[in-house]
Amino acid sequence: MEHTVYFSIGSNIGNRKRLIHNAIELLGNRVGPVLRQSSLIETEPWGFSSPNMFLNACVCCQTTLEPRQVLRVAQAIEKELGRTGKTVDGDYCDRVIDIDILLYDDVHIDEPDLKIPHPLMHQRDFVMTPLKEILPH
Repeated sequence: MEHTVYFSIGSNIGNRKRLIHNAIELLGNRVGPVLRQSSLIETEPWGFSSPNMFLNACVCCQTTLEPRQVLRVAQAIEKELGRTGKTVDGDYCDRVIDIDILLYDDVHIDEPDLKIPHPLMHQRDFVMTPLKEILPH
C-alpha cells in the first residue's frame, strides 16, 4: 500500500546545501520517490542561540514503509551524513542534518520516540513556510 509522508530537513553546520540535497536523495532512494520538494529557506536557529544560520526544506515522498520503518531510515540517514546526537529534553544545538517526519497520511501516533503529526511544526515558520509550498491544501 502506498502512503504519503512529509519531512522537514534542516542543517546549520558544514556544506548545508549539499547535506540537504544528499538527505533528499537518500530519502528518495530508501523511503520512496520524492513527489514534491520545497525551495531552500535560510532561517535563524529555533530554541537555541547560534551564529550558524539554518537551511531548511520540506519534501513529500511516496512510500510503502510503515511509520516506524520511516523513522529508522531517517535516523540512519542522519547518522550516515554525520549527525552524532539527538535533541534531549528540548536542549537544541547546532547540527549537520536534522530530518523530522511531519505527516504520514492522516495517521496520528503519540509514542515517546515517534509523534505524528510533528507536535511543534505549527510553531515553526522554518517548517510551515516550506511545507505550505508543497502541501496541496
